[in-house]
Amino acid sequence: MSGVMKRMGMIFRAKANKALDRAEDPRETLDYSYQKQLELLQKVRRGVADVATSRKRLELQLNQLQGQSTKLEDQGRKALALGREDLAREALSRRAALQQQVSDLETQHTTLQGEEEKLTLAAQRLQAKVDAFRTKKETIKATYTAAQAQTRIGEAFSGISEEMGDVGMAIQRAEDKTAQLQARAGAIDELLASGALDDHSGLAKDDIAAELDRISGGTDVELELQRMKAELAGGSPSQQAIEGGAADRQEGAQPSQTPNKFDKS
Repeated sequence: MSGVMKRMGMIFRAKANKALDRAEDPRETLDYSYQKQLELLQKVRRGVADVATSRKRLELQLNQLQGQSTKLEDQGRKALALGREDLAREALSRRAALQQQVSDLETQHTTLQGEEEKLTLAAQRLQAKVDAFRTKKETIKATYTAAQAQTRIGEAFSGISEEMGDVGMAIQRAEDKTAQLQARAGAIDELLASGALDDHSGLAKDDIAAELDRISGGTDVELELQRMKAELAGGSPSQQAIEGGAADRQEGAQPSQTPNKFDKS
């Protein structure tokens, strides 16, 4: 049972990985990665700003404490000049406490200044990496788009794309139906010519009628050919008839050369 579950889990992960691979668009992945880098860069810059703000606040506190320390020192001198040693001692004690605070704040200021410099340098390096990634990202996206377009054009030319495959199948079906209709029409013509099917339109002829028409047509051609040969040999029939009539008229007009038995001369 454990082996079956492991196998089912492996099959599920394989199919899920394949589905994700089909759904993944490298351009979208690159844009998402670039967006995450921008967010990281923004966080680093915000960290630099926060550290710089803390440093600035410490500097203001240091200035205030140093000002108070200077004031207490002046007050101690004045009290000592007036013979108030007790007041001078109190002022110096307070000044010493302020100096301890100033020392602690200066240590914190130095630490924050170092952190600010590190974060500033990290932000600059990250900015350079983000800029380089953006350039590379756009280059990869343009190359991917061009390759995708070339692939689609090649698939269209070769007919292996889904759209062109549907068109090719439609053309193939149309050609098959056309060939089937042509074959059916040819078969019907052969059956009508052989007499296996009756032509109810009355236009078709059987083999005997077709042969008689052919012989009749051939006889007409032979007669026409004989008439043309006769015309070429002796002139047209109309011309021969005219010439024959003229000859008859001439023979009728000439006087008879036979002597008349009643002529007295």
